[in-house]
Amino acid sequence: MLLTSIAGVFGIAPARAEVPTQNEVETALTCQCGCGLTVHSCNHVNCGSGIPLKREIGEQIGEGRSLPEILSHFENKYGEIILSAPTTRGFNLIAWAMPFVVLAIGGLTVGVVLWRWRGATDADKSPVAPVPPTSASPAENELRERMERELRERDT
Repeated sequence: MLLTSIAGVFGIAPARAEVPTQNEVETALTCQCGCGLTVHSCNHVNCGSGIPLKREIGEQIGEGRSLPEILSHFENKYGEIILSAPTTRGFNLIAWAMPFVVLAIGGLTVGVVLWRWRGATDADKSPVAPVPPTSASPAENELRERMERELRERDT
């Protein structure tokens, strides 16, 4: 008992070959009545699915089966839909990994775009020779001089 308590404090779980509790198994299975809750959480009075499942879980525990054995039994009987958490094999493995793959591809894309934009702004900073003014008519030159003079007077 003391070793189990010390192991729990340090987050070390002892090897468990024990029979699971009714609540552990009920929480790992989804009720088939359509409520979308686990067998343990199903709140339907006289549920046509939850009550027989609870009875069958009790029988499985009474036979001394472990949690993986019980879950495997129900998965074989009802299909993978009865499990409240998806498995990590087959197509479900892709479903577990896909968000991380998409996030990595998105981050890489943003990085490449930012790197290219930075390269473009570095090229913009290179010295560029000023464009020589085009020849203007005397009226345009007079208008330009007047505008510059008015701007200088306004700034002072």
